[in-house]
Amino acid sequence: MTDFDDALRAVAEALDAMGHGDPRPFAALWTTTDDATLMGGFGTRALTAAEVASTLEAVARRFRGGALVPEYDRVLVSDGWAMTAGRERGVLSVDGAEPREFVVRVTHVWRREEDGWRIVHRHGDHTTSTI
Repeated sequence: MTDFDDALRAVAEALDAMGHGDPRPFAALWTTTDDATLMGGFGTRALTAAEVASTLEAVARRFRGGALVPEYDRVLVSDGWAMTAGRERGVLSVDGAEPREFVVRVTHVWRREEDGWRIVHRHGDHTTSTI
């Protein structure tokens, strides 16, 4: 087991909270430096750590009642950088609608910082068809 395995477990726990409307555990996984970027599945765009935090809060307010579970197609790790690509999937309510299956394709770029692995970039989209 590596310390990056710990980061992946933290993502799983954080996505569970996010699907229930709590962005704090997921926000805690992000860098606090202003090179953070987020290109979200709802069309959101954030270019600083403060914008990322605000965006995560806004997105979490849209979710209720279900965990998002990460599924990885690729996990690449080097000494100081890592990348994950896959999907986050769950059954939850978005914007007060009836719960339904929710799938977002996601790529995260990670950086090893003094206090551990931190997400520096996220790209997500709701396209689920195969290319």
